[in-house]
Amino acid sequence: MLFPFWGFVGVISMLFLSLHKNLHIVYALLLMTAGSAGVAIADVTVDACVAQNSGTHPSLAADMQSLCALSSSIGSLVGFSLSGIFVHLIGPNGVFGLLSIPAGLVLLVGVLLKEPQMPNFAYQQVSLKFLDAAKAMWNTLICPNVWGPCLYMYLSFALSLDIYEGMFYWVTDPEAGPALSKESMGFVMAVGSVGSLLGAVLYQYGLKNHPFRDLLFWTQLLYGLSGMLDLVLVLRLNLQYGIPDYFFVVIDASVSQMIGRLKWMPLLVLSSKLCPPGIEGTFFALLMSIDNAGLMSSSWVGGFLLHILNVTRTRFDNLWLAILIRNFLRIAPLTLLFLVPRADPNASILPDEVTSSKERSEPTVTENVELVSLVKEADD
Repeated sequence: MLFPFWGFVGVISMLFLSLHKNLHIVYALLLMTAGSAGVAIADVTVDACVAQNSGTHPSLAADMQSLCALSSSIGSLVGFSLSGIFVHLIGPNGVFGLLSIPAGLVLLVGVLLKEPQMPNFAYQQVSLKFLDAAKAMWNTLICPNVWGPCLYMYLSFALSLDIYEGMFYWVTDPEAGPALSKESMGFVMAVGSVGSLLGAVLYQYGLKNHPFRDLLFWTQLLYGLSGMLDLVLVLRLNLQYGIPDYFFVVIDASVSQMIGRLKWMPLLVLSSKLCPPGIEGTFFALLMSIDNAGLMSSSWVGGFLLHILNVTRTRFDNLWLAILIRNFLRIAPLTLLFLVPRADPNASILPDEVTSSKERSEPTVTENVELVSLVKEADD
């Protein structure tokens, strides 16, 4: 029932935004939140299925995350490619109307999806099961092999300051920057999604079997170094070597998205392996909430940094310094890699006392897991 309900909420929210031009900002924010919640519910449900299958098929955890990353990158590529065109042709309100289509697809999936019925479900034991789940989550979180990676993931995202707003205003500024149009920025983001797609493919076919700590070391280091491309662009060093601004912005977006995806993929696989049996979906959602808290912290601190350096929509004198500070902080998480276990990504990470502490209330019958060409063979 979740998919049909939230799909319907998303459709109504986007259509309401599309049909009302002078909507109050509070109501507009509420409608956008409701529309985002509809997509988030579907995303969390898929993540729960992936986390559960990662527990029953540990050797396929990386393959399933790669499949999700490929799907996400392809969707981003299509969305960014069409966003600038549709904004130019039909305006923002028309685009909100088009956004009701993805919500309608969520509604359609909810209608067509066949779920197993549980006629004898003990509703009176819901509170007891909730307490059992909370206890299992706490016992898992206090395990060093779990809280260490959680702390690293939060700090890794929080220290990667988000100063995208300053860069966006500079890139589109007609005097200080390259003066790219907003439609051109949509194309740049689309090309960046190609980099994200290449990152997912590279991880799947070349890096998925490397230990977590070793892979995170190199991806975090490259993530910090890739930020120097922004510094080269802001200082206009690319023009000294005859590289046009537009071409360099495209290269910058592609490289940043590719390395960002390579950094994100092992963290997703690691998160799926930290989930105890029986509450995989709930615990994976908790881990993603920790990551999102890190991203929010990154955005807040990045905005505060731009404010301190007096970087505004029209003033960019200290933007280069903000980029330099951000790049330095991106490398800082390398000192925290001891929190991540040097484990085989195809093996289980949780200790036996955690995995055996909670028995599944219902037996799980797992069908064959097919991941198209991503998986060449599955465990019997």
